[in-house]
Parts: sequence; C-alpha cells; structure tokens
Amino acid sequence: MKTGVVIVGGGPAGLLLGQRLHIEGVENVLLESQSREHVLKRVRAGVLEWGSVEVLRDSDVGSRMDNEGHVHDGADIVWRGEYRLTIDTKKYADRPMMAYGQTNITEDLYAARDAMGGVVVDDVDDVTLHGIDTSEPWVGYTKNGDRHRIDCEFVAGCDGFHGVCRRTIPQSKRQEFVKEYPFGWLGILSETPPLPDLIYANSERGFALCSMRNPMLSRYYIQCDLDTNLDEWPDDRFWEELKLRYPKYIADAIVTGPSIEKSIAPLRSFVSEPMSYGRLFLAGDAAHIVPPTGAKGLNLAISDVFYLSRALVAHLKQGDERYLSSYSDMALRRVWGAARFSWWLTGLLHRFPQQVPFDLRAQEQELSYLASSEVAMKSLCEQYAGLPFEDLT
Repeated sequence: MKTGVVIVGGGPAGLLLGQRLHIEGVENVLLESQSREHVLKRVRAGVLEWGSVEVLRDSDVGSRMDNEGHVHDGADIVWRGEYRLTIDTKKYADRPMMAYGQTNITEDLYAARDAMGGVVVDDVDDVTLHGIDTSEPWVGYTKNGDRHRIDCEFVAGCDGFHGVCRRTIPQSKRQEFVKEYPFGWLGILSETPPLPDLIYANSERGFALCSMRNPMLSRYYIQCDLDTNLDEWPDDRFWEELKLRYPKYIADAIVTGPSIEKSIAPLRSFVSEPMSYGRLFLAGDAAHIVPPTGAKGLNLAISDVFYLSRALVAHLKQGDERYLSSYSDMALRRVWGAARFSWWLTGLLHRFPQQVPFDLRAQEQELSYLASSEVAMKSLCEQYAGLPFEDLT
C-alpha cells in the first residue's frame, strides 16, 4: 500500500488529523492497535476551548457538538468551605468554553471517516517505523498474523504516551521533561444531571471537581493517594467524600446515582522535544501530557493537529515548507504554556504530602488575590480559555 500520510493512533488526534487531511484531498491511512469498540469506551476530557470548537467546526464534525454541547463561561473555584470565585472567560477573555465529551468527539470523527471512506486498520500489532530520516519512509505492521507495509511521504505519531512513534526518534535527538505528582484523581461518571457550573474545590480534605459531559451525564473527581484501591470506594463512600469537600449549598445540589465508570488517574507533566524528526511528526499525548486540572490535554491535541494539518497540506499541495519546518517550535510554545498553566493550577488547588501551614495559607491568599484583582483574573482567564493559534510572521 502507498499513501500520503500514515497516521499511527486512532484516538481523537489521529482521527481529527485524518479528517482535516481528507478535506484538503490528502490521502492518509490510520493504524490503531485497539479495536474501535475499545477506543470508544475510553473516558477522557470534556472541556473545550473555543479555539478547539472552531477547529472541529472547520473540520466538518461540529454539528452534534453544537446541538448537544453545553456552552458556559468558564468555571468556579471554592476554598475554605465558603469562598468562591468565578473564572469568567467570556468577560475577561471574550471567549466562552464548551462542555462536550471526548468520547462523543471520537464517535463523530469515526462517523465522518466512515462517510468519506477513509481507511482505518485497527487491531494491529508490532507497528514499526522505517526510513523516517529519509525522503521515503514506510510503516510496517501485523494484522491477523500477516505482515504489511505502507509506503508514505510522512508519518504522524498520534499513538499516545506508550506508543512507538516517539520512541523511534533516537534518544540522542530528543529530550524529555517529566514531573510526577504524589497523588491521583479518583473519578466517576454518573447518568445524573450535572451542576450548572464546573466547580473546582480546594478543600482541607483534598482537591475535588464537579464537571459535566451532557445534560444527563456528570463527571466527578476527588484527589486520592496513588495506592488507592477502587474496591474500597463504593459509590456511597465516593458521594459522601465528594460532598464533604464542597460548601453545603453546593453539596446539597449534587445529584447522586449509580456510577457507570470509575477509575483512578495518576497525574503527570511530560514534554518531549522536538515534536518532529525527519518525516515523523508527533501530536497529542505522544509528545506531551499535562495534569487534567487545567483541561488542556484534549485541547493541546487539537491545536497540534491544527498546526500539523496546515503544515502537511501546505507542503503536499503548495510545496510550501515553512509550516513544516516551524511545526515543532510553534507547537511547543503552546504546549509549554499549557504545561506551565496546568502545573500552576495543580499546585494551587491540591494538598501535597509535605505542605506546612505556611503553604496552605499562601494558597488561600493567592485565591483571594485572584478573586480581588481584575488584572490577575484576566491573566487566569486568558490562559484557561486558550491563547489564539499562531501563524507565520
């Protein structure tokens, strides 16, 4: 087989890249190690920056999002069981946010790929990249015991943190930055009406978050130890602990019900530089991971795809190399901005094992400052809402 771009990874980054390339007439083949059913069961992020909303619309996959997504003006933070501030992105950054689940986005992208007759090869094993530092790269993989080869012009690595693409770049040619956090998030999904606002909590019992996916699907998290055993957290215990981390008037408004999914996510900051090597270009979790506190993971994947699709189309259709040569630097500026913001917000809202009373009082003072300073709030809102995409100067 021969194609223009081989996309390794069938999550939202890979699917969205394939969709945008198809619209521009660039042939591509998508390889995924899991089944479609497995991919669609992944429960991930659900808060979209408005720039991401516009990219999805521009990619002809925005209709369902516009019908079912919940437009809101940011989020709230509560602390000391009584104080509350609003991150009003509409007021301070002139952009709202959208609550729309990653699972729904993935469904929309699969439907679009099926409609356009795009090639998806799932359940593949032993993906290998060859000749990525030459003008004739190719990708090998195994399907049902048979070995296959795809010749291409470019490879897009959208295969996540554990994928093969990043690791194909020689270690001498990449630098990785890692920060592990000493806690995780215990999260549940429930088919219950969410609160009207996304609300973070800085509590003496630990961080908490009330979020939403759609009018009858809620997502809740509480900070937990990394060695937490899910079997020790039946639904009743989770709801009780969640409510203890919020002021009573918020806790009383939380509608409880049976969980339909429950999991523990460790928190990690990770960036790999550069995001390209020869004819290989990385996007999404293959190149970076941020703590979910700032709701940046999915949005970074979408911005990567925006930059990469623009670069590939400019090269393949117009012979313009400028976007390809600047892709890694341009994408990394946004990545590091989001990584710093997510690190800062994580530090502001969580309880750390070695914190002393001074640290806790400093957290509270910073929250009070945000609540009282329009300058500080504008800076927070600009970063939370997502900065505009770059172009060549």
